Amino acid sequence: MRVHKVLTIARRDYIATVRTKAFLFGLVVAPILFGGGSIAMSLIKTKPDLKDRHIAILDRTGLVGGALAAAARDKNERDLFDRKTHRQIAPRYVFEAIAPASDPKDQLLALSDRVRRNQLAAFLEIGKDALRPSNPIEASEETDPDTRVSYYTNAGGIDELRNWLNGPINDGVRLARLRQLGIDIDRNRALLAPVPIEGLSLLERDERTGQVREARKRNELEGFFVPFSVAIILAMIVMVGSAPMLQNVTQDKSQHIVETLLGAASPFELMTGKVLGSAGVSVTSSLLYVIAGVLAVNALGVAGLLPLGIVPWFYVYLLTDVIMLCAFAAALGACCATPQDAQNLAIVLLTPCIVPMFMLVTVLRQPNGGLATAMSLIPPFTPILMLLRQAMPGGVPAWQPWVGLAGALVFAAATVWAASRIFRVAILMQGKPPRLAEIVRWAVKG
Repeated sequence: MRVHKVLTIARRDYIATVRTKAFLFGLVVAPILFGGGSIAMSLIKTKPDLKDRHIAILDRTGLVGGALAAAARDKNERDLFDRKTHRQIAPRYVFEAIAPASDPKDQLLALSDRVRRNQLAAFLEIGKDALRPSNPIEASEETDPDTRVSYYTNAGGIDELRNWLNGPINDGVRLARLRQLGIDIDRNRALLAPVPIEGLSLLERDERTGQVREARKRNELEGFFVPFSVAIILAMIVMVGSAPMLQNVTQDKSQHIVETLLGAASPFELMTGKVLGSAGVSVTSSLLYVIAGVLAVNALGVAGLLPLGIVPWFYVYLLTDVIMLCAFAAALGACCATPQDAQNLAIVLLTPCIVPMFMLVTVLRQPNGGLATAMSLIPPFTPILMLLRQAMPGGVPAWQPWVGLAGALVFAAATVWAASRIFRVAILMQGKPPRLAEIVRWAVKG
């Protein structure tokens, strides 16, 4: 292989890409598209809907409704205003007691209609035997309506009101039960006061001094936002850097440009140059995002939460993933007869990035669980998932990143080898796209 020809092709593709307006536009648009959901959620949190929420309580025991409303009002006052700024940050929940009617179904229907007309946010129905303690061991999935508190609403899948009411409902039922036993709760309300739970990091031993480091308070940014952002940035750069290769190779082939290029370089040199050019574009993009990320955490005053030790791993994984996917894209592009064929294969090319995206929440919940560990050691998924696990406060066992990287490098080398054989045969073929059996035969036998 003549290195200078490979570098010439790589330089040509690199300069042709970074000089385009589409590349500069993509540097700005891609983070917005990938991070738009997080930005929208942040804006919603900063500007919540503070309109009063009206909740009706239909108490068939005659004893629980008052205690439930009192417990909810206490929580309402605690959560209504920010303790530092004293600014209202949550809607006020207004409770309305409803007396049971002679026809239960008609009454429930009438209350449901009020919810549909937005007169109520929801309504609660407290069963007549709700004060009777149930045995959790004997409880079945189908609970008796008379022993439960039923919550009626037309809210969507994510219902903050139901989550908010969970505590007050159970506190109200406990208060009513204790009052039924003759215990003066008003004098001993501190008995029911919640115990604050504070998240702390694990203790560590300093390798230099041998002393045990005290646990520190965990930060939400450290446990979720930082690893999530690192994984998203890696996936975004890989997808943006490798996806155009499929279309570009197909377009060069359909316009017969590749025939001119093959007059100066071999198919392997041509493919290698194009892959290196795409890798250079990805590294250029990543430098911008990494620098912007470091400046952002410094501005927020949380620079200590950024795991700088994973930056070298970030670039190793980035190059491995980009080279692997770009070689795969070049092979697929060479097999396509038209740009439309390439568009249909784009989802196949990006599968190594799409599958880890579906696994992010699972890995964040149990980063060292069996499923997370196994998925991060599967070579196509290793770069994104292993980096996500490494960026989390608990880290991973020291051997796993090296084993995962070794597997990813071997898989990438095998992909480049197979892709070069497919590319060599398919790049000059015209007409009907080859069948899968033919592509596999080219990869194995050349």
